[in-house]
Amino acid sequence: MVRRAGSGVRGDTEKEREISGESSPCDVTIVAHDVGAVGGMERVLAELAIGLRTLGHNVTVIARTCELPAGAGVVFHRVRGPARPLLIALPWFMLVGSLAVRKWRRGVVQATGAIVLNRVDVIAVHYVHRVGPTSPSRANALFHFHSKAVGVANRLAERWCYRASSGAMFVCVSEGVAEEMREHYRGLADRVLTIYNGVDTGTFAPGVRQDDARALRASLGIDQKRLVAAFVGSEWERKGLRPLIEALALASDWDLVVAGGGDQRRYRELADSLGVAQAVHWLGITPDVQLVYELADAFVLPSSYETFSLVTFEAAASGLAIMVTPVNGVRELIQDGRNGFLIGRESREIAERLDQLAADPPLRKRLGQAARESALEFSWAEMVLKHHELYARLAGADRTALEHKAGR
Repeated sequence: MVRRAGSGVRGDTEKEREISGESSPCDVTIVAHDVGAVGGMERVLAELAIGLRTLGHNVTVIARTCELPAGAGVVFHRVRGPARPLLIALPWFMLVGSLAVRKWRRGVVQATGAIVLNRVDVIAVHYVHRVGPTSPSRANALFHFHSKAVGVANRLAERWCYRASSGAMFVCVSEGVAEEMREHYRGLADRVLTIYNGVDTGTFAPGVRQDDARALRASLGIDQKRLVAAFVGSEWERKGLRPLIEALALASDWDLVVAGGGDQRRYRELADSLGVAQAVHWLGITPDVQLVYELADAFVLPSSYETFSLVTFEAAASGLAIMVTPVNGVRELIQDGRNGFLIGRESREIAERLDQLAADPPLRKRLGQAARESALEFSWAEMVLKHHELYARLAGADRTALEHKAGR
């Protein structure tokens, strides 16, 4: 069943109609583990599918789950199988998903990473496993072993699937990811391109849901006069939740709201040991991250590695003062001191920046306004249109090749 997801590309713009008229829509098949409202990659795929339908493409999704608005007009074929543990779920999907692609593929086929054995036309690269770190969700030997084993499996899958689809276009979500692909898969360098992810700048905007945000603040027991920092994401070790909680112990004016999944017990114990347990509020995994940004005065993400960091773009579009490490994607958005602060992962540095923002409300406002202006350049519509142009070009090339072959 196709269920409702978050909002995204809606209606035809003048630019959409113009480009759609220049290149004909075609059949497109999107292959992914999950498409839906929770998780950065899942939201990107949902917006891509909706946007392609808006431009007239016939869209088929082959995935484990698919959450889209009712009446989206997307054909969904479910790949039944486990989602956890990954060491079982990944090879299972690769085998069963490959059979599903063989049966249901239509037109141009895009796979989300190295997840099926079929030859495909486009591989969307959200993560280069030969470069990106592995992050266990729990701090014990079993989870560390599982994480390392999954990392090995993903790297092997990349080598196998990229070789099988060496003629495919490799669409990277940021220029940093594209550079990683060119460096580590040099034989594919001429087929690597960048199409940035987008952000829904209508949904993620300042002041859209102020009443709901006040209600959430009250339910969390946060005093209206307290400043709030937002942290959104899972894989908390990689994304730097530890140094942020440590910084909270040095920056007494701030509360912290954490949205996402991780080893909550471990980090609660850390907050308690530092005397800031009452200042840290745990929301868990939530599809309504817009409220988290609406509630906050700043967004902090001291991550060691990202590929695009959609949450940073959402927070920027929401008009928050941004404090992030200069990782992939972020480097294309944030200019230090102009529309946010580029920080390291040291708790004292994070605390100093939090204190600076606490002492200077006009600075928070200026950084937030500039961050939103920068985020407006990364729209869902622009992302969809670039995919539209790529698919139309590939479909046209296939038709030309078939006609040439038939003429022979």
